[in-house]
Amino acid sequence: MVIGLKLMVEGSRRVYVKSFGCSANLADGEVIAGCLSGAGFDIVEDPQDAEILLYNTCAVKSPTENRIIGILRSAPGDKRLVVTGCLPLINFERLKNEVEFDGVTGPAPGARIVEVIRRVDGGEKVVYLGGISRPSLFLPRVPVNRLVSVVPINYGCLGECSYCCVFFARGQLKSNLIPEIVERVKQDLNSGAKEVWLTSQDTACYGKDVGTSLADLLRRVCEIEGNFFVRVGMMTPNQVMGILDELIEAYKGEKIFKFLHLPVQSGDDDVLKLMNRRYTVNEFKEIAHAFREEIPRITLSTDVICGFSGESREAFERTKNLIREIQPEIVNVSKFFSRPRTAAEKLNPLPPKEVNRRSREMAELSKQISFEKNRAWINWEGTVLFDERGKGESWMGRNFAYKPIVVRACESLLGKFVRVRVVDAFSTYLGAEVVDGS
Repeated sequence: MVIGLKLMVEGSRRVYVKSFGCSANLADGEVIAGCLSGAGFDIVEDPQDAEILLYNTCAVKSPTENRIIGILRSAPGDKRLVVTGCLPLINFERLKNEVEFDGVTGPAPGARIVEVIRRVDGGEKVVYLGGISRPSLFLPRVPVNRLVSVVPINYGCLGECSYCCVFFARGQLKSNLIPEIVERVKQDLNSGAKEVWLTSQDTACYGKDVGTSLADLLRRVCEIEGNFFVRVGMMTPNQVMGILDELIEAYKGEKIFKFLHLPVQSGDDDVLKLMNRRYTVNEFKEIAHAFREEIPRITLSTDVICGFSGESREAFERTKNLIREIQPEIVNVSKFFSRPRTAAEKLNPLPPKEVNRRSREMAELSKQISFEKNRAWINWEGTVLFDERGKGESWMGRNFAYKPIVVRACESLLGKFVRVRVVDAFSTYLGAEVVDGS
């Protein structure tokens, strides 16, 4: 995801802000924009009109890092360049060696970004990489989508996955308190939001540092008055196991999208051990089956890493068999790339051609399953919240299971709850028509 925002410093400097990556980084970018705007910065849409360029970066994967380094290196020399986000803490040496920057901070700088920009504007070179922060939920924000409230419920996680470099950027678990999250959601709903994204590096570990749980949080959010939906972000299976029953009950709340993002990464227990994922294939299956038994039409999204160092051909086949058995509606397929300072960096890599081949096989299998699962929604009729504008005269929304549904209509459907009937299915979305009288 790439988001462009526009800002201007009071009286002189114009700043362009762009965020890359996950929804947590998107939330950080909204706060960066809000703090700058609150400090007197104006807005420009085009980076060519800015004196200062601010890029809120992601570096979770090597291809992502390479792409962002390329963007940073191509920044015009007559503009000051500020880099925030995960990249500076994940691979500062590369950033320092390959990019001419004027300022650097880690992720979630919060209100500190105002001081950084002012110092850069004054001619200083600013490098601030100390202290992984957890900004207040009540800092000013510039929402990318006024209908969507992106709320970080915690920063960091409790995992130590052998391949993950995000830990170096986000650190250990730091949860926001339930009353703060509830108040933030209420404020956003009062400002016009109709969809709430509860986001973090791992939502299932939420609250384990402050004596509460994700299930407790979902129950409290569902008690808020109003007509809105809640999307729960990614959760690791080992953190779900201890709260499985109460989490399923919380998911039954009518305001919760029936959408479960549960990454498995591999269908082989030996590979999971190499990844230090702290759960077994059977535990993943237990969670998936338990949710589907209680919520049959839930959308299950999972992640798979293809070609992890040490993954045999037999292990990869077991992963394919798991996907065939569980039939997730969504499979996010990634090729394995070792990341700096991680334990997996020391393992012997597979040949790139083999990694590519496995990735193609998994993507083809996943596409087939997604298409067949989507076909089961043809003739479904129900209410959809439209939160995005599509191409031409089309609008995209989500139903109760967070299925993307596209409707063609001359009038704007943005922000409306509309009754539709699904008439067509594709691998990534459903086509629908508005039901007369809705």
